[in-house]
Amino acid sequence: MKIKTYIIDAFTEELFKGNQAAVCFLENVLDETTMLNIAREYGFSETAFVIKQNTGSFSIRYFSPKKEIPLCGHATLASSKAIFTEYKGLYHITFHTHIGDTLKISQTNGKIEMKFPLHQTETTEFNDEIRKALGINEILNSRYNSFHNMLLLELESSKELENLMPDFSVLRHIETTISGVLVTAKSIRQNFDYEYRYFFPWSGADEDPVTGGVQSFLAKYWSDKLNKDKMNAFQCSKRSGSMEVELKEKSVLIRSNAVIFTTGTIYLK
Repeated sequence: MKIKTYIIDAFTEELFKGNQAAVCFLENVLDETTMLNIAREYGFSETAFVIKQNTGSFSIRYFSPKKEIPLCGHATLASSKAIFTEYKGLYHITFHTHIGDTLKISQTNGKIEMKFPLHQTETTEFNDEIRKALGINEILNSRYNSFHNMLLLELESSKELENLMPDFSVLRHIETTISGVLVTAKSIRQNFDYEYRYFFPWSGADEDPVTGGVQSFLAKYWSDKLNKDKMNAFQCSKRSGSMEVELKEKSVLIRSNAVIFTTGTIYLK
């Protein structure tokens, strides 16, 4: 069995920036163990598996090296880039996720636009052990998103956010039921509204270079704070990446780009 693959840097227009994702084009459904093994072999924060259903319609599933993920922004963007490359003349895609979400994707003006569902956050307490291990001094606000099972922590300074040096050897051994921690702050960079970093040593990798799926609740959080429906977000990780977000009709539109690093073939017996 042969599987055509792509490795793509998402949320960037520069190679070796943004977030790496592997994209696997399947002709038939693979069992979950095999998909997880492929994701582990790649070692990226996510590997996407797509199956063409009909013109412009694809099923998609996401796997980290540890488990299946319900929704992943950068792997969706990478998959979109791969599909638009494979199918010339196609400008609109509909993805059907394993959990039942329908994602509308468009290619226009040199960018890829993803339409994601909008999710809410609720006030929550935070684990002080996690705060200390992340290297955070003071937290302005603590929220929880149940869909992604993520903790959101807001800091006063985006410079502090950028300079965080978490102790992952400690974080990995903290007992918690959450999937990850999203840390965010208002941006001091020109042309950007807010910044963020995402840590998830309990369910994938230590840090995600650039993540888009969190915008399903992070964009709403900052929209309420800044009273803006259209914003620019910057992920201040080592690789870094950016995107434009817009709240519209109970959805969040995410616009960015991706760069193909390589293509290849997986050979399964």
